[in-house]
Amino acid sequence: MANTISRALHDVGLSAWFGGTLANAVALNPASSEAATASTTGAVANAGWDRWTPVNAAAIGAHLIGSVGQLAGNTERMKAQKGVGTMAAVKTAVTAAALGATAYSRMLGKKVSQNHAVPAESGTEPSMTTPPEVAKAQRQLAALQWVVPALTGVLTVISAFAGEQQRPQAVSRGVRARRLSRKG
Repeated sequence: MANTISRALHDVGLSAWFGGTLANAVALNPASSEAATASTTGAVANAGWDRWTPVNAAAIGAHLIGSVGQLAGNTERMKAQKGVGTMAAVKTAVTAAALGATAYSRMLGKKVSQNHAVPAESGTEPSMTTPPEVAKAQRQLAALQWVVPALTGVLTVISAFAGEQQRPQAVSRGVRARRLSRKG
């Protein structure tokens, strides 16, 4: 049962982290340009991202708790099955990169959000009257808004691969390969 709970936390958290950041990049940031004025454009984008932030933090927390549970639940398999440890190390590195990109995005978002009704073309496009420090943060966010969904998408693919590693035939091959590599 504990493995089911950790899998659920891992998967639901990752799904929300991926889906929410993708939706905001695809929908919220561009849609904010539909606001009546340049200053309300910034206010709309900031309000949306500020509402998403606590949900995103909870999603990331659930994912991390689930990930730790998955690592704990698969410790023996990592030792016995060739390839599982490498997958876990790659997944951990990609998770760290996604966390770093998310934290940096939030830092930039705070710079933009501090000027709540900052004039802008959209959530990530400054206007001619956007203050320079906010415009710089928006330009960085324009690129970074795609990095977090890309990294969390990669995590989703790695998770699918990890699931395939748990199929009985994959476990048998991996355990056999581990034993052969220890003998050689």
